[in-house]
Amino acid sequence: MAPGHVAYGLRAQYGLQVTPDTVMAWERGLAAPGSRELTALAGVLWCSPGELLAAATTLREHRIARGMAVEDVARRVGLDTAAYRRMEDSGRWRGNERQTTALADTLGLTPRELLQATGRDEELAELLRSAVTARWQAYVRPAGKMLPLDRGRLEDVLQQLHADYQSRMVATLSWGEASRDTGGAGRDFLERIVDHFWALADV
Repeated sequence: MAPGHVAYGLRAQYGLQVTPDTVMAWERGLAAPGSRELTALAGVLWCSPGELLAAATTLREHRIARGMAVEDVARRVGLDTAAYRRMEDSGRWRGNERQTTALADTLGLTPRELLQATGRDEELAELLRSAVTARWQAYVRPAGKMLPLDRGRLEDVLQQLHADYQSRMVATLSWGEASRDTGGAGRDFLERIVDHFWALADV
């Protein structure tokens, strides 16, 4: 279908005033359709909204990919629709531990997808940096609130991260070139801490 045909279908079937130029901008990645437009576009193209998304990264994209309305997701996670919509619009999740678990179940999110979609990647990175440079046990509970992971598995991963980091840093107590190299390895480890975490968590 040419962009003009798609634009016509959006106007005729869904009452959306979309121009062929807008359709071309969507195709080229220069603009993105809104929720209503994406749903209508999927209808015109006879596919699911999820098939039009390269890889969902936000709560809105995950919700649309599953063909769910805002009201349905809000009800399933136990939130007022307006409150959920504000979180989705801002990209910052503020739900409690139970609501976070319900959100992951409702949208079928892996722990990694959940963290990315709720805008908490950097928050996890800071927590992990603190866990490996101090007593990891103190960070099990805060990490558990962020991620729907089994507590025992989470403890194992934090303990292993701590041990890996500490083994890299022990050599910095000696003098010489090896000390500087190991210090650099420790810094690199901290910079890639979230990747190390997911590799160990295997989710």
